[in-house]
Amino acid sequence: MQKITILIHCKDQKNIIASVTTFIAKVGGNITYIDQHVDVEQNVFFMRLECEFINSQITIESFKEDFEQTLASKFDMSWDLYSQDQKPKMALFVSKYDHCLFDILGRYSAGELNVEIPLIISNHNDLRSIAERFDIPFHLVPFTKDNKEEGEAKQIELLKRYEISFIVLARYMQIITPNLISLYENKIINIHHSFLPAFPGAKPYHSAFKRGVKIIGATSHYVTEALDEGPIIEQDIARVSHIHSVEDFIMKGRDLERIVLARAIKLHAERKTMVYSNKTVVFS
Repeated sequence: MQKITILIHCKDQKNIIASVTTFIAKVGGNITYIDQHVDVEQNVFFMRLECEFINSQITIESFKEDFEQTLASKFDMSWDLYSQDQKPKMALFVSKYDHCLFDILGRYSAGELNVEIPLIISNHNDLRSIAERFDIPFHLVPFTKDNKEEGEAKQIELLKRYEISFIVLARYMQIITPNLISLYENKIINIHHSFLPAFPGAKPYHSAFKRGVKIIGATSHYVTEALDEGPIIEQDIARVSHIHSVEDFIMKGRDLERIVLARAIKLHAERKTMVYSNKTVVFS
């Protein structure tokens, strides 16, 4: 049985939903999930739809061709179609922090994430043993201000070799290059604490502690050339007070980073995010 997910956005118009559902029915599909959203201010329509086909004669190629000719051109749609049977291939970029890496690989091993992880790329050797423990190829790619071009070329070569669909920065402590961002537009996911830009620098939790904040948080977003300003996928917070130490802040913050990043990965892998105007529509 062929199962597919369709993501659509276009100018809001009459009869889009009826036209799409009628088309699915005519080609023998059964809709198992459908959701839509209209941005009234920008007059943009968004839809996410899952359907299945019992008829084995229906192929993704023939469906795409019919959909484009019958609907997409008529409504001037931007759209993507994904087979639910094909897991996206995710590359992990890491440096020295291991908490997000351990969490992701643990969830991956437990079958919680509908992805393949063909490789881990790092600018340090510190986490190689973790990759080996989970039997995932680990590639050391040194990356400094003096060898950025060489490092970028090696990263891109590896990503192409392993046919990577999207990238997750699991506390990777280097700025992603514009060339790599352009190759994986809205397909590079980052995690950071939510203190930016109020508490920048190497020790944000210490700064937050000194300021006496009452809430700490974490944000996962797509990477753009504007540092830490990409479309937000997922966020969460934890309350803190005067009774908590700096170590408590760090522990709570890392817990949030793990949880928020895992949620963002899951949403992206299940094709539940759509980006527009530096914002996201996130379907349930």
